[in-house]
Amino acid sequence: MPTSPLLLDNDAVRRLLSLDELLPAIERALIELSAGRVTQPLRTVFELAEPGSLLFVKPALVGDALATKLITQVPGNTARGLPTMIATLLLLDPATGVPLAVMDATWLTELRTAAVSAVATRALRDASPKRLAILGSGALARSHALALAAVVPLRDIRVWSPTAANAERCAADIGGNASPSAEAAVREADIVVTVTNASTPVLLGRWLKPGALVHAVGAPRPTWRELDDEAMANCVIADNRHAAENESGDVMLSGAKVYCEIGEVLAGEVKVPPGATVIFKALGQAVEDAVAARIVYTAATAETSR
Repeated sequence: MPTSPLLLDNDAVRRLLSLDELLPAIERALIELSAGRVTQPLRTVFELAEPGSLLFVKPALVGDALATKLITQVPGNTARGLPTMIATLLLLDPATGVPLAVMDATWLTELRTAAVSAVATRALRDASPKRLAILGSGALARSHALALAAVVPLRDIRVWSPTAANAERCAADIGGNASPSAEAAVREADIVVTVTNASTPVLLGRWLKPGALVHAVGAPRPTWRELDDEAMANCVIADNRHAAENESGDVMLSGAKVYCEIGEVLAGEVKVPPGATVIFKALGQAVEDAVAARIVYTAATAETSR
């Protein structure tokens, strides 16, 4: 009879998921995704009762990692003292279908999302010190500051949020400074991260420094946007072209054309025009969750066997 799956809470996942291991695993996963060696349907998304609240169902299979993640996005949770994103992941044995682990994927989601941005930054920009602007002040803002600092020196971090107190708190947590406006944060920034709950643009293209790199992480629905048409007129790279063209309001509503996938850049198959202002549209691919979960499971089983 199959043994019971491991049950791992968020503290255990936080302890077991190493950024040093995650970054190369994410890079390999993105290359495999672009090469067509990942089984991953488009995610299922439906709205919950509270306005702006969503449930995502995300399965993927790559190598020895088979996983399905359930993730909720509930903006009203901030007022409840809860994370706006809550995720649970089921890891299975791909050969037998036997459940291996059930884990809280809240931190896993936060870190792997930022790890994707970090991997893209390493591929698209040099290692000279960078000015970073973060629009948004939640968990993803914090994880991005952590992951980006692992791949490039950050000489200045500016944080903006529609709620000034949240921006101040986040800036204090990550060693940055709160900005009075989104424009003030973005002007002269080398890297911009948008991790808001916005459904209408908060980043305008005219604010961007030529040659800036934008990690457009929020706006996960076809009718939602974080970036205006001028911003989206730059060189757009996606984590997955099909997902960007069918799920991203930033891409769909602007009519932007996806230049390539980041996996193609990582594999050395596509070169990005030198000096281009780049919009990296990441929708969060299920394969990223699967490989991250496999890292956690391997570390957990190693612990229990000692």
